[in-house]
This record gives sequence, C-alpha cells and structure tokens, in this order.
Amino acid sequence: MGGRVTRVFRNFNVENRARREISKEKPAPAPRHRTARLDTVADSPEIKEEVLRKDDRFLTLLKDVYVESRDPPVQVKDGGAEHLPSKQEEKRLTKLGHLEALDVKKVPKGKISLVEALTLLNNHKLQPQIWTAEKIAAEYSLELKEVNSLLEFFIPFTVLEFPKETKKAITSHKPKKLT
Repeated sequence: MGGRVTRVFRNFNVENRARREISKEKPAPAPRHRTARLDTVADSPEIKEEVLRKDDRFLTLLKDVYVESRDPPVQVKDGGAEHLPSKQEEKRLTKLGHLEALDVKKVPKGKISLVEALTLLNNHKLQPQIWTAEKIAAEYSLELKEVNSLLEFFIPFTVLEFPKETKKAITSHKPKKLT
C-alpha cells in the first residue's frame, strides 16, 4: 500500500518538471589549461624533427651496455612435501554396514570417514570393554594417540526420555507471582 502512495507523489507533474529542467540555460564549461592540449605541441615540426633524429653518441653508449640475467637457485624446503598428497597414497575400504550409501567407499589409511567416526564412537560408548582404543586403532588403521584423543574429546549425543509423570508434574506447576 505504501508503494502506491509514494509512486503517486513521485510521478506527480513529472512531465512539467522534466521540461523545466531541459529548458534551463546550460552552464558554460570551465576553461581548459594550456598543457591539457598536447595535440598542438605534437604538430610542431621542431619537436617531430627532434624525436626522429638519431644521436650517434647515445647509440654508441647503448651498444656498450650488456645485461646478463640469472635466476636465483631454487631452494627446496624439507618440510614442504608432507602437506602435498602423494600419488601412491594407500587407501582402504570403509566399514560402514547399513549406512554404506551415505558415505565414501575408500578413504586414505590413517583417516576415517564421518559415518565411521560416528559408528566407532557409538560402539565405544555402548561397549567400552570390547571396543577399546587399541582395537579401534587396529580396525580402522589409525594411530593410538589419535584414537585416544578422539574418544576423550568427542562424545556422541544421548537422547533422554522423561517419564510421563514427570511431564505432568512440570506442566501442572504454576509460576509464582513476584510482588
């Protein structure tokens, strides 16, 4: 609704306002500086002659100049190769079970996929005696230090369902009024 109102005011008497602007006297442009007109200087015959004339003294000096260019020796950093992926990187098949369609099929050794990470964390949470850090490291081709860190810092969520009596007790509770 507001757009219609503003459009009416914007278009009110627009033709008369446009004619008034067009019929105004145009201001005279500012005068140009002398040096801004280089085309008149380039037309003078003295300057053209000076540009086209060859100076023998400068030519002999130019022939004496010899430039030799060398590239600096290439230095290879020792630690630079560890960040680049190797062409012969070993891969292993993933152990996904029923979630096979959700994830990648092959991962490099020493790494795990997201679905595998969730699976091993859940297995360790449900059966910590069977799924120890050593067994997980051997099963998924991981380092023991990394598996210990994974099990220590990443914990899968737990869904807790409250009994129905507790829900009724919570909903029937009336908040106290502050005075």
